[in-house]
Amino acid sequence: MPQLTAAREGRILAAFLQPQPDDLVPRFEFEKHLAAMTGPDPHWPESTRAISQLRLSLKVAPSGLLSGLKSPRTVHIDIVDYPGEWLLDLPLMHQNFAEWSKDALKLAQTPARRAMAQPWLDMLEGLDPGTPLDEATAQKLAELFTGYLAASRASGLSACAPGRFLLPGDLQGSPALTFTPLPAGKSPRGSLMRAFERRFEAYKAKVVKPFFQDHFSRIERQIVLVDTLTAIHDGPQAIEDLRGAMADILTCFKTGKNGFLSGLTGKSVEKILFAATKADHLHHTQHPALTAIMRALVRQAKDQAEYSGAKTEAMAIASLRATVEEVHSPNGSPLNCVRGTLLETGKQAALFAGDLPADPAQLLKPAAEGASRWLDGDFSVMAFKPAEITLKPGEGPPHIRLDKAAEFLIGDKLG
Repeated sequence: MPQLTAAREGRILAAFLQPQPDDLVPRFEFEKHLAAMTGPDPHWPESTRAISQLRLSLKVAPSGLLSGLKSPRTVHIDIVDYPGEWLLDLPLMHQNFAEWSKDALKLAQTPARRAMAQPWLDMLEGLDPGTPLDEATAQKLAELFTGYLAASRASGLSACAPGRFLLPGDLQGSPALTFTPLPAGKSPRGSLMRAFERRFEAYKAKVVKPFFQDHFSRIERQIVLVDTLTAIHDGPQAIEDLRGAMADILTCFKTGKNGFLSGLTGKSVEKILFAATKADHLHHTQHPALTAIMRALVRQAKDQAEYSGAKTEAMAIASLRATVEEVHSPNGSPLNCVRGTLLETGKQAALFAGDLPADPAQLLKPAAEGASRWLDGDFSVMAFKPAEITLKPGEGPPHIRLDKAAEFLIGDKLG
C-alpha cells in the first residue's frame, strides 16, 4: 500500500484485530468475507444488512527528527459498517408527517417512478385519510408502498426512504413499518391519518434517532461508497435521483474539527471521502473522469462540509480488483477494455463501458433537465466475480487506491 505513508515508510510494525469496544454491536465478519472473496471459489459476500463493528489496532513507529528517541505506539481504529439504506432515513428527522408525505407523493409522481408507484397511488386515490383506522387497509397500503420502494431501488434509483422498509429485520410486520405517506386531509382521533402520523413519529424516535445518537453522531471519519457507474448506466433519471439523495443525506452530517469537549457535545465528521466504487470496471484512463463526476454529484454538500472545517475528497476506488486491463482493436481503432469473469455465466468477457465525458456537466445537465436517456451514448456495466488469485504470505488482495483512501482517512493518525 505505497500511498499510505506509514506503510511506505515501513512504520506499521504490526496490525491485528481486537474485540470491538461496544459489546452490544455485532462484530464485522472480516475473516468470513475475506475468505469468500479470495478462497478457492471466489464470490462476493452478502451486502450489509445490519450494523457491525471492527477494531483494527496498529503498532506504529514514530516519525520525525526525534523518532529514534520515541517508542512505538498503538493506534486503535474502530470501523463501523452499516447499510447505506439507513442513511436515507436521516433527513426524516427534520420533517413531520405532513411534510414527508407531500415530498414523497410528489416524488412518486415523477416520470422515473410513476409506473412503479401506480398500484399504491391507485389505492390512495379513493381513500379518505380521515376514515377510521382499518388495520387490513393499513397493511395493504404498506405492502404496496414497500413494493414501490423495492422496485425503485431495483431500477437504479437512490431516494428510497424509509430505508428500513427495505431492510426490516426484526421490525418486519410491526406498526413502526405499517404506514405510508398520505394526501393532506383531516386527522380526527382514531383515523388512518392519525395512526400513520403516530407511527411515522415512532419510526423516527425508535429507529432513526437511536442510530444517529448511538452510532452516526460518534463517527469522526466517513467514507461514502457510491455506485456511480451503475447510476450512469441506468440513465439521467438515476443520476438526478442519486444527486438529490446525496444532497439530502449529507446535510445531516455534523462536520468540522473536533475539540477538547467533543466527547461530551458529540463528535463532528472531520473528513469525508466520496468514493465512486467499481473503478476496476473501467480502464485507468477513465478514472479521472469518474472522479470528476463523483465530485460534481456532491459539490453542494462538499462545499458546505469544507465551509464547516471538514476536509473532503473524491476518488474512484475498488477495494478488490476483479479485472485486468486489455487493449482491443475491433475496427482498427484501439479500445481500452477490462477483462473479467462474468457473475451470471462464469465466462470470461472483455468490456468497453463507453467513454465517460471529461466534463461532468454533460451528464448532470440533461439529468437535471429531466432527460429520459443519454443523447451522446450509452454506458455499459457488467457484473464481475472476484478473480481467482494466489497470495503470498503478507500480501493483500489487489485493489485500486485503497491505500490512497486510507491515507486520506487515517494517515494523520499514523504520523
